[in-house]
Amino acid sequence: MTEPLIIRVRTTASSDAAYAALTQPDRLTAWFAGKAEVELPQRYEFWGPSIPEGDAPHQRLLEVGENRLSFAWLLDGVETTTEIAVGTDNDHTIITVTQSHFDFNEMMTGSSIRGVLQTFWALALANLVDYLEDRARTPGADLTSSALTATVDIDAPADRVYDSLIASEEVSQWFGYPVEIEPRVGGRFALGGIENNPQPALIVDLVPGERVSVDWGHGGISTWELDGSDGKTRLTLVSSGFDPDNPPYAAWMGILAGLAELRRYHEIENWTPLAVAA
Repeated sequence: MTEPLIIRVRTTASSDAAYAALTQPDRLTAWFAGKAEVELPQRYEFWGPSIPEGDAPHQRLLEVGENRLSFAWLLDGVETTTEIAVGTDNDHTIITVTQSHFDFNEMMTGSSIRGVLQTFWALALANLVDYLEDRARTPGADLTSSALTATVDIDAPADRVYDSLIASEEVSQWFGYPVEIEPRVGGRFALGGIENNPQPALIVDLVPGERVSVDWGHGGISTWELDGSDGKTRLTLVSSGFDPDNPPYAAWMGILAGLAELRRYHEIENWTPLAVAA
């Protein structure tokens, strides 16, 4: 039996605005799903290409409370349970997702669509917060396609964005996890640090200020390309070199969630991470 996955994020928006964004179908489709049908307390459904097994709605509403709801979600033949709650802490609204049936091994192997749940919710909540705070959303993943590409605009010069992609201390800040990087072709890109990661990713291409490519092994190669103009940066992310019959959707959505935080890192004065310790 796996422990429940818990993800918490903070926003400056009100708790009422956050709950409305979670429960009004026109708002759900603005930041989350291609289609949504909600009739509380009877129905809560969402589907579309960015939703796991999103060919049709697979949710069954279980309970609705004050700023809280839970639903069953059939994924890969198993009925999982999701709970979403909105609360407050000092000057922030806190949004919490609790998800059953997440298995780290399924995430690493891609053996079940349930393996994407952690990074799926991380990206979804990042986009919810940006929607609430009237910021551009990060592109979602098309789980029906093996083409993994995304482009975002960042309100910061290209040299600053490049530094934040290659400097260990900065990456560790916005990524929310220790990362140690040797900034050269052949250098190690080690999640958790070089001493703690016996099989780190490797930098296979690097043009300072313009491009970085990292080889993750079975997960393929991630390439960040930067195009700077007028103090802003267009950042294009491409994943390649993976098995097209088993795209690394979990890793891809994790990178996109990190991209959302990278944009906030550069654009928000007195930035603090979205994530709140569970």
